[in-house]
Amino acid sequence: MEGLEIQDIWKGFGEVDVLQGISFQQKKGEILALLGPSGSGKTTLLEIIAGLVEPDQGDCLWNGESLLGVPPHLRNFGLMFQEYVLFPHKDVGENVAFGLKMAGTDREITSDRVKEVLDLVGLSGLENRDPATLSGGEQQRIALARSLAPEPRLVMLDEPLGALDRSIRERLIGELHDILKNSSQTALYVTHDQEEAFRIADRVVILGNGKTAQIGTPREIYHQPNSPYIARFLGMNNLLKGGAKPTSEGTVLESEIGSWVVNDHHQGSGMILVRPDQVQVGSVDSKKNASLTGILISSSFSGSAIHLKIEVKSQQLGFSCSDCGVDLPQMGEPIQISFDPNKALHFFPT
Repeated sequence: MEGLEIQDIWKGFGEVDVLQGISFQQKKGEILALLGPSGSGKTTLLEIIAGLVEPDQGDCLWNGESLLGVPPHLRNFGLMFQEYVLFPHKDVGENVAFGLKMAGTDREITSDRVKEVLDLVGLSGLENRDPATLSGGEQQRIALARSLAPEPRLVMLDEPLGALDRSIRERLIGELHDILKNSSQTALYVTHDQEEAFRIADRVVILGNGKTAQIGTPREIYHQPNSPYIARFLGMNNLLKGGAKPTSEGTVLESEIGSWVVNDHHQGSGMILVRPDQVQVGSVDSKKNASLTGILISSSFSGSAIHLKIEVKSQQLGFSCSDCGVDLPQMGEPIQISFDPNKALHFFPT
């Protein structure tokens, strides 16, 4: 396969296995995100791919050839960290040219390449500027240009936006995606932030407890989480113990707070996810829709959505809607939630 291939990687420190059989493939030109909470092994895996750490077991291949034993400087991979660490005694152009000069690249070729990548990251004409006079977002783009200048086969970005203010980070998320795509750059993007991963990457690998929890496109993972762990990681915490029984009309999902018929075929015990983003407040005149009635515990407004916490038969559920469509009741009063079971419910068998 042309690109990166990770085969059954294990790595432990002391008695703790940080990575437990990680496997995935990344095609050339693809932006792949490694997503997971702190301690899930993302950075350790990145260091193994970079050649900074040796795995205890497994293999890391590029274009079908093993990289084990190949020193970092011969892998032709770029690495960009959260702390972009620009050289304070060098101007912007000299910072960007660093990798090229280390490789012994001709001065004229280096100059042309510096101008090319600075134009790519939107900083054309700033070659002679002192990096300290630029904003945090501009300095991070200089660091990205420095990583891209030697034209690495793979560029790895470890939490590159973590140190930036929220407003700058929001802007750079879109810019990073465009820069990497416009340069046809194969990129491995490490983050704990779901929104960053979903907006930047073509596909996402979610790590959990040292294992590969789910791999797919952002849309696939969001709409089809494969486990309660993934649902909770994505902020979907409405998980109910229950079961599934096939009938002539479909599958009946049964829980402590209600029963609903869905088209998917399931059987046995498991967990029922009630998606927080697939509901409406009030009743909806439709044969497709089901409803829940509970007590409104709290409500908050985040600009793009209204977030509700509702208690239904001693179960607290959280929901969000962009437009509730009706006036909300007072705290402590009854509230009705309507939803299409086929869109709002997801069953995870035990």
